[in-house]
Amino acid sequence: MPELPEVETIARALKPELVGRTILSADLRWARTVATPSSVQFKKQLAGQEIVDVSRRAKYLVIQLKNYNLLIHLRMSGDLAIRTGKIKPEKHDRLLLHLSDHKYLAFNDTRKFGRVWLTDQPEKILGKLGPEPFDRSFTSRWLFENLQLQKRSLKPLLLDQTFIAGLGNIYTDECLHMAQLHPLAASNNVTQKQAEALHKAIRAVLKEGIRRNGASIDWVYRGGEYQNHFRVYGRDGSPCPLCGTKIQKFTVGQRGTHICPNCQRLR
Repeated sequence: MPELPEVETIARALKPELVGRTILSADLRWARTVATPSSVQFKKQLAGQEIVDVSRRAKYLVIQLKNYNLLIHLRMSGDLAIRTGKIKPEKHDRLLLHLSDHKYLAFNDTRKFGRVWLTDQPEKILGKLGPEPFDRSFTSRWLFENLQLQKRSLKPLLLDQTFIAGLGNIYTDECLHMAQLHPLAASNNVTQKQAEALHKAIRAVLKEGIRRNGASIDWVYRGGEYQNHFRVYGRDGSPCPLCGTKIQKFTVGQRGTHICPNCQRLR
């Protein structure tokens, strides 16, 4: 599933291509792709809408229109692409937005898990999300205080989008290794110094992920190279970049998890 760096990369790539263009019509090729409104209302409300901005909130792509917001969550296998010329739908295209200047935006989704919302009240969908890792409000003090309020294992908590927005399985493993914290450590046992290290790691790992255009591994997202610089994720059996100990893989909350058993001891 694409995480914050991948969605941010997509948003930045789409913005110059979309802003200023008008959506002429929508070709909804799989009705359940649209979560809200109905298919009929979706097509009717989109027609004639000018695209004002493209941004990201957590793992959602946010396309701001003149009167609405188009929210897209790629889930497991979603992909977005600008195509030019005569429309030739591909096998797994679920939604095609016909744009001005003979272009169209294609939402391709092999597994059909991705969803689209068209709404004039985006906070109804985005309002429960936690702070963005790069927001000024997300400080090491905030992180420490809110970790103390929880009694959960670190990894499941960091994956909870209502706690912090944008982290997924890959970047959580990377952040915890950089901060030298075990995924099963109790959040309320994290010290202030450890919280400061985790805060620094979250921002550093995500910033580097964005710089490298995200990671291209087990889904359709293409173009990223961060997978070539992973510290632990997907490197079970390989040496830890800090101490040389073999990286181990185990399961936390049904998610494959990678750690260095020496650097990330469970105390």
